[in-house]
Amino acid sequence: MNFSFDTIWHNLPYLLAAARWTVIISVCGMAISLVWGTVLCATRLSANPFWRSAATLYISFFRGVPLLVQLLLFYYALPYVGLDLPAVEAAILATGMCSAAYTAEILRGALQSIPRGQTEAAYALGIPSFSLWRRILVPQAIRIGMPSLVNELILLVKVSSLASVVGISELTRIAQNITGETYRPLEIYITAAVIYFAINWILSISGRLIEKKLQIG
Repeated sequence: MNFSFDTIWHNLPYLLAAARWTVIISVCGMAISLVWGTVLCATRLSANPFWRSAATLYISFFRGVPLLVQLLLFYYALPYVGLDLPAVEAAILATGMCSAAYTAEILRGALQSIPRGQTEAAYALGIPSFSLWRRILVPQAIRIGMPSLVNELILLVKVSSLASVVGISELTRIAQNITGETYRPLEIYITAAVIYFAINWILSISGRLIEKKLQIG
């Protein structure tokens, strides 16, 4: 069977349109991950043993259960508690909540590399804890952990393909549908792989530029 470039050119617009959902799920999931991961990190480092244990349990659970299972739970279980979310929103929430566990550990490792003298000096100057975290600790932690955070975003792009199990027409799902219609799996999956690579390459380059800018700043 000859390789068909015509199949690629004909179906490329559909694959690119589907890639939009891949990007949306990944970026929105990462936004949730950063916010909730920061809260988890602060809780994980709390002096209160109850909150510290709760954060540790959360992180252990979401890191220990496959994302596919979490996605199905969010999609099928939330309606039982009155949250009947559309598939896209459920996928974004599940992705963000899962990724937050990893982001919390990334930030925790970055925070532990910051000299304790900064925290002690801030408290000596009477700076409130919230301002300490918002203006001193979190910005430094993000700068230190930027390479790992970019890697986490790239990972989210790849695992966004799992969203197809709840009917979202993202890149992998559309590639499967087109393959079923054209019987040209090689051409379609190579094209999908190139699109995934392009997205992650752009994210990687953007991450390095941001990292350099933060180092300069």
